[in-house]
Amino acid sequence: METPVKVLGINALFHDPSAALVVDGRTVAAAEEERFSRRKHGHRPVPFAAWELPEKAAAWCLAEAGLDVADLDAVTYSFDVALARPAEELGLHDPWDHLRQAYAREAPGFLATALPGLDPAQVRFVAHHVAHAASSALAAPYVADGGGPTDVLVLDGRGECASHLAGTYDEGRLTIHHTQELPHSLGLMYEELTEHLGFLRSSDEYKVMAMASYGEPRFLDELRRRVRATDDGGFVTERIDWQALAKRVEPGQEWAPEHADLAASVQTRLEEVLLELAGRLRERTGSRRLTLAGGVALNCVANTVLFERSGYDDVWVQPAAGDAGTALGGALHVAAQAGDTLAPVTGADLGRGWSDEEIEGWLRTAQLPYERPADVAAEVAECLAADGVVAWFQGRSEFGPRALGHRSLLAHPGRRENLERLNDVKGREQFRPVAPMVRAERAGEIFSRGPLPSPYMLFVHDVAPAWRERIPAVVHVDGTARVQTVDAAQEPLVAQMLAEFEARTGLPVVVNTSLNTAGRPMVDDPRDALECFGSAPVSLLAIGPFVVRRRALA
Repeated sequence: METPVKVLGINALFHDPSAALVVDGRTVAAAEEERFSRRKHGHRPVPFAAWELPEKAAAWCLAEAGLDVADLDAVTYSFDVALARPAEELGLHDPWDHLRQAYAREAPGFLATALPGLDPAQVRFVAHHVAHAASSALAAPYVADGGGPTDVLVLDGRGECASHLAGTYDEGRLTIHHTQELPHSLGLMYEELTEHLGFLRSSDEYKVMAMASYGEPRFLDELRRRVRATDDGGFVTERIDWQALAKRVEPGQEWAPEHADLAASVQTRLEEVLLELAGRLRERTGSRRLTLAGGVALNCVANTVLFERSGYDDVWVQPAAGDAGTALGGALHVAAQAGDTLAPVTGADLGRGWSDEEIEGWLRTAQLPYERPADVAAEVAECLAADGVVAWFQGRSEFGPRALGHRSLLAHPGRRENLERLNDVKGREQFRPVAPMVRAERAGEIFSRGPLPSPYMLFVHDVAPAWRERIPAVVHVDGTARVQTVDAAQEPLVAQMLAEFEARTGLPVVVNTSLNTAGRPMVDDPRDALECFGSAPVSLLAIGPFVVRRRALA
C-alpha cells in the first residue's frame, strides 16, 4: 500500500460489533452496529454469535465519506486467529470457542459477502490487544504534538491468548513490554463477579462499579491472596469461590449488603493491581503519559486512581475503550504502518447526523405538533429550570457507551428526587447514579481529584462539600460524580444551554444520562428519538432546532 490510505476497521468477534473509517490519517466515521440493529451490544458475547458482522455500520461509514468499497486500501479485523490457541490449552472453560476461531479464519470471505466488491485479500488481521492499544495511543491528543513516547496499558476479558498488554508508542510504532497470558484475566474476574451478582456479564460491569460504593472491602484479604501482580509486569488471578464470600444473587432477587461488600472488595483489588501494573510500566519507560484501552478502561473509578497515584503526568482514555474501539484501533494501526500522519480524535461525535430539513421531514411524517423556537438552547434551559425532563438530540451521535451531549436525557440537578425520577424513566436500578455536565471553565470550583477537563465522562471526581446540597441529583453515595466537562469551542450548543440554565437557576450543572430505556441501545436516528419520547415520561424533545412538547400531544 502507498500512503495516504483509506482503511475500514471492523470489530465483530466478541461483542459490540462496530466499524470505523480512517482516511488519510483522519478518523471520519465510527459507529456501533447496535445503533442500527437496535440490539443492545449488537449480539451476546458467545461464540455462535461471532458471525454477526457490523454490516450496516460499515456501509454507513463508507457512505458518510462518499466512498465505495473499491476505494479502500484495506479492511482490518481486530482478532488475529494465527495467534489464537484452543481454549482448553489456555485454561478456559469455553467449549464452543472453536466456533469463534472458525468464524475468525473465514472473516475475509464473510466480509467480502457483506461488502460486495471487496477483495478478501485486502482484509488485514490485527491482534486484538494491538487494536485496543492503537485505539487509544494513536487517537490521543499527543499524536499531534510530537511530545515523545506514550505508554499504553490494555486490560480486558480476553484477546487471542492474553488479557493484557503493556507497551509504548513512539512515532506511531508500538513496542510491547509485556502481555499476560490467559487464563489470568482481571476482566474475566470482573465479568464473573458481575454474573454472580445477578447481572449480565460482558454488559453490566458498570453496575458492579456503582454497587461497590455502597459497600466496604471486607473481603479484601482473600482477594489479595487470589489476585496479585507479578514481578515481570503481569499478574495472577486464581479461581475465586464467590459463593463462599457471598451467596449468588438469583434472577429477581434483591442484593444485600454482603454483595455490595464483595463488589467493593473486587473494585479495590482491581485498583491496587492496576496501580502496580502502571507503576512497573512507568519505571521501565520513564514516560510521562499513559493511555488506557480495553473494557477495564471503562471503569472510571479505577481510572481516577491511576490518574492520582500512578506517577504519570497525564492519563487519557479513548471514549470507546471497549471492544467497539478496536475497529478504530485496527484502522489506525494499519494507517500508521503505511506511514500516514495521524490526527487525534477530538470528539466522540463520530456517528450519524441529520440536516434540519431531514429532521423536519421526520416530524412531518410522524404528524407531530412541533415548533422552531428562536433559541433552542434557551427553550431547553427554561424547561429544565421548571423541572422538566428533556430528550436532547443534537448533531452526530456518540461512538462509545457514554452520552456526551448528542443523545442525552437532561434534568435539573438541584432536586434529589430527580435521580429516582430518571432511573424510573429509564427503567434502571435505583442504586445507579446519573452524571453532571458542566462548562469546562466552571468545573474546577465544583469538582476535584480527577482530571479536568474531562470531556468523555471516564473519570470520577469529588464533589465539593459546598455543592453537594446544591446539586444532589448527580452526587453518588460516596460523594463523587462522573463528570463531563463541556468546552464551548467543541460543543457550542451544549455550552449555550448550560449558560442559559445557570442564568435561570444559578447552577452551572445539568444532569446528563443516555437517551434510551433499559435494555435498549442509545437513541441514534430521529425515529429512535420519537419512539423514546413517545414511550417515556419526558417533558420536551429538542431535536435539531425543533422542539416537541408533551402537553402538545394531549
